[in-house]
Amino acid sequence: MTKLLQLNEVHKQYGQDTKALTNVNFTVNSGEFVSIIGPSGAGKSTLLRCINRMIDSSSGDIVFDGQNVNRLKKSELKQLRTRIGMIFQHYNLVERLSVIENVLHGRLGYKSTFAGILGLYSEQEKRQAYAILQMLGLEKQIYKRCDQLSGGQKQRVGIARALIQDPKLLLCDEPIASLDPNASQTIMEHLRSICSSMGITVLVNLHQVDVALKYSDRIIGVNKGEIVYDGLPAGVGPEELQLIYGSRLTEYMSADGGSQYAG
Repeated sequence: MTKLLQLNEVHKQYGQDTKALTNVNFTVNSGEFVSIIGPSGAGKSTLLRCINRMIDSSSGDIVFDGQNVNRLKKSELKQLRTRIGMIFQHYNLVERLSVIENVLHGRLGYKSTFAGILGLYSEQEKRQAYAILQMLGLEKQIYKRCDQLSGGQKQRVGIARALIQDPKLLLCDEPIASLDPNASQTIMEHLRSICSSMGITVLVNLHQVDVALKYSDRIIGVNKGEIVYDGLPAGVGPEELQLIYGSRLTEYMSADGGSQYAG
């Protein structure tokens, strides 16, 4: 297994009092599907955003694909982000633009500012966008405006936009939190398939414990900014869940899947 991502003693503090992350250490190998679980406010989103430096960690090292993310200059950071796709809870699409236009925005990291402003994309990039949309079952929506889509369709557009970057890593920040169970299942199956068939590493924050246990190779449990569990899904039982969630455990079990873990 090749190490793709390594976090060493990562801390993040806001102001004098608020510690968002404390002494975070873990490694992710190429091709792994890793879920980060924990209560709201545990630091899961902060952790993902530190990895691609949407926010800066306060101290520690984050090494992605052999580069120390925290030491990169602005131009180097732009290049690094082409290899890290980001999928958001609320999609982050340009609603008035078409599906394919939103997907092609994933190529902006490879463009000059001038080419980006003018929307200059090659035929190869357009063909690649179409192929990805077809894979995700969106070929009939390709020219629709994004404000005409369902939530599940919007999230698939977000995935397509990330995939057209040709990333090595997908960071997914609560990708199913706004979706109904059927759409959630579709998104998780696509992410699992992308990891298995394309070899793209997936690091996903999840609100739903049972979903994380079902789809992941590995679980990282976070509580109050600290990692309290890092291991196989099979190792997550009532004691481990109590450690991760404490008294709020029942809030994070979906009605159809989590009751067996709540005791």
